[in-house]
Amino acid sequence: MTQLQLPARAPVEQDEQAGAMPALTVLLISLAYFMVTLDALVVVTALPSIHRQFGGSLATLQWTVSAYNTTYAAGILTAAALGDRLGRRRVFLGGLVLFAVASALCALAPNTATLIAFRSVQGLGAAAVMPTGLTLLSSAFPAEKRSAVVGIWGGVAGLGVAAGPLVGGGVTQGLSWHWIFWVNVPVGLLVFLGARLRVRESFGPRAPLDLPGLVSVTLGVGVLVWALVDGPQDGWTSAPVLLAFAAAAALLAAFVRRQAGAAAPMIPLGLFRSGRFAIAALTQLATGASIFSAAFLTSEYFQFGRGDGPLATGLRFLPWTATPLLVAPIAGAVHDRVGARRLVVPGLLMQAAGFVWIIHLAGTHGGYGAFVAPFVIAGVGISITLPCIPATGLNSVPPAWLGKASGVLTMSQLLGATVGVAITTIVFDANGSLLGADAATAGYRPALAVAAGLSVAGALLALGLRRTRQP
Repeated sequence: MTQLQLPARAPVEQDEQAGAMPALTVLLISLAYFMVTLDALVVVTALPSIHRQFGGSLATLQWTVSAYNTTYAAGILTAAALGDRLGRRRVFLGGLVLFAVASALCALAPNTATLIAFRSVQGLGAAAVMPTGLTLLSSAFPAEKRSAVVGIWGGVAGLGVAAGPLVGGGVTQGLSWHWIFWVNVPVGLLVFLGARLRVRESFGPRAPLDLPGLVSVTLGVGVLVWALVDGPQDGWTSAPVLLAFAAAAALLAAFVRRQAGAAAPMIPLGLFRSGRFAIAALTQLATGASIFSAAFLTSEYFQFGRGDGPLATGLRFLPWTATPLLVAPIAGAVHDRVGARRLVVPGLLMQAAGFVWIIHLAGTHGGYGAFVAPFVIAGVGISITLPCIPATGLNSVPPAWLGKASGVLTMSQLLGATVGVAITTIVFDANGSLLGADAATAGYRPALAVAAGLSVAGALLALGLRRTRQP
């Protein structure tokens, strides 16, 4: 396996960060991730209520999730590049403002089209917050402490994962689905004020902005994700979808060619000469596909297939989604001693096993208690996995590339989420529908089997995460 050729370490990477307040930095960056993660999942238990108010098919519901992930994925590399040049804290703060404003606009949305449009704007804000926040956090700590810190970050974010379906269900049932978006506004304001006052600025290499590269990668990823989401609805051989795939391929090929010859590339292709980083990115993609597709499908199943209300659905999710809060920090600390492979492989296999058990239960009339054990197994498994993949990926690159590496890893997860939801929606539609409990169950079981398979695929990829010396 070819070893990564390290560029000269840039002293500017830690110049202003050296005097930062580490504990407060962890707290504020984790709260920002909490907000972004909460919004990714807070909508899943509200989707049936949105469906009842606005109508539409499962594909329409899919767009309320995928519109967010599309712009999130498309904007990450641009945000990471802008953060390196303009200042990561500055881009982070701008993303917080955009995210909070878009959340308020989502809350006021009068129809599906408007909601989807503002969800797209939310995704742009998340794209600015996520990679710059992770890089601010990573650059504040040496490599030997980074895994533990990322574990804490993942644990606090796990609260967002746990709270998302529960908050979405409780607020939707007690008030209305519009209110699920208002919760982001006070959290965003709190983090903005704290980060503005207490988090120190951090820069990457002061390279010129590659505007053609920014345009080609943003449009390329955006068009690709659109094609993946729209393919099941319009047909994979329809002219718009085929044209979108061709355009995405041309744009991304042009981006790669430009990066190969650029003096200051947005994505140094040398990143992928590190086998460990490349495998971490692919594992992140498979993990995102498995988690998001399972969450999307399971919310629809509980409400359409079993007749649960939004709050009851959120409570059913809790044994699965609450575990990262407890397990992820421990996994992050253990990661440095045992390596990612020994944690990620069994973790993803545990999640797959939990999903297979749930598939069996979906054919029975078991109550709440019957689902607790498989959800706990799946939750512990993914909790072990979540902090280890980004930690091993970031530890595979030198400090000067942290911003770009975190952007690639985050984009991989979001692309995986979109691909996973798209694939499982195809399977669901081929076997069932939302037009009754039996039809919803018939579509859910084979679709969740695909999500379990994606988790197994991630475990197989993670077998290549061998321990190497940190740069």
